[in-house]
Amino acid sequence: MNDLILQWADERGILKPENANRQILKLFEECGELAGAMAKNKHSEVVDAIGDIQVVLIILCKQLGYDYEQCLVDAYNVIKERKGKTINGIFVKD
Repeated sequence: MNDLILQWADERGILKPENANRQILKLFEECGELAGAMAKNKHSEVVDAIGDIQVVLIILCKQLGYDYEQCLVDAYNVIKERKGKTINGIFVKD
């Protein structure tokens, strides 16, 4: 999937590193759409927004010279043994 997304973005001239600042704005736009869809309990729009956010992140990683999958691995390695508790649905680390 990542390769298809990057090919799509490349064909449209999106992958240029100078577009990263605009890509981050796109990320915030998509996060807003996700919040709105969740507030309205619209399942299909939630799914669409989650997918859009991942597409934006894959493109942003490429623009910045990072590997999307490696970012996930690195993040997991940081949290995998983290201790804490969940308060009002939010995990709070020790």
